[in-house]
Amino acid sequence: MKKIPLILDCDPGLDDAIALLFALASPEEIDLLGVTTVVGNGPVQQTQENARRICELAARPDIKVFQGCPRTLFAKLSSSTYSATDIHGETGLGDCKLPPPSMPLQPQHAVSFIIETLLNASEKITLAPSGSLTNIACALIMEPRIKEKIDKIVLMGGVIGLGNITPTAEYNFYCDPQATYVVFMSGVPIVMIGLDVTRQTQTSEEWLHTIEAMGTPVSQAIIDMLSYYHRPDAILEPGVTGGVLHDPNVIAYLLKPALYKGRHAYVEIDISSTIMAGRSTVDWHKKLSFQPNGYVINEVDTAGFFDLLTERLKRYTHVMKKDPTCSHS
Repeated sequence: MKKIPLILDCDPGLDDAIALLFALASPEEIDLLGVTTVVGNGPVQQTQENARRICELAARPDIKVFQGCPRTLFAKLSSSTYSATDIHGETGLGDCKLPPPSMPLQPQHAVSFIIETLLNASEKITLAPSGSLTNIACALIMEPRIKEKIDKIVLMGGVIGLGNITPTAEYNFYCDPQATYVVFMSGVPIVMIGLDVTRQTQTSEEWLHTIEAMGTPVSQAIIDMLSYYHRPDAILEPGVTGGVLHDPNVIAYLLKPALYKGRHAYVEIDISSTIMAGRSTVDWHKKLSFQPNGYVINEVDTAGFFDLLTERLKRYTHVMKKDPTCSHS
């Protein structure tokens, strides 16, 4: 398999952290050119620090991490929107208290890095945003020529059915509806992996026991992160019994797209300031005359997803030079 040149745009976040570990454990398939961070599950200062913490946990301090946008395009949402401590904990990593990162934060802004990397690329690059689309939209606005260098955008966001932050919107799209609109109207090929899919990949106590049995520093850190989803006072959606591994689906799709089913459809993003903001209306049955602007996933082989994720996480057999100080609550 030819390596996928990839820029991972994220806002760690528990599930983002697992997605990053997933990607870092797949060097045969993924050429990770850089990790860009954005506001979303927490302030961008926190998300970039967490990205560096995870790279060090994976013994990959060579990965370049860039800090991106601290606010959304219109910056109309309250600062409280940029925090999901009820889901991810105060630090964004649940009960896992990894040491402060020692690897450097790159001085270049994430948006500039995305633009520069794409313009200078000799082959097309895949973008994998797992948070709000602010960085990606800013790059497209600032330098439209990059569209020709993007192979595709495989994103976690949106929903065909019910939302998770409002009745109709998924959190990433809700954080920056205008940026989401820009990306979907850009003409770049998009694969949308929304809540309809990710709700099918929930962690179970049995799977956590499998991870814990690996007995590595990485597996212990994963347990201390994901156990936060299983705490007695965890805030869960109806029908959800564990942690929903939203963002690792992006990496799983890149590695093994056969695990997923979907169809090409037109996706309209609501950019109003009403309770409908961030809603993704998917013309699933082609009732409208608009051309499809995304490949919308609606099914995943859940067992296959967890088999692939587990196999990759087993690769972390190294011992960290600096052990994390994680503890269960």
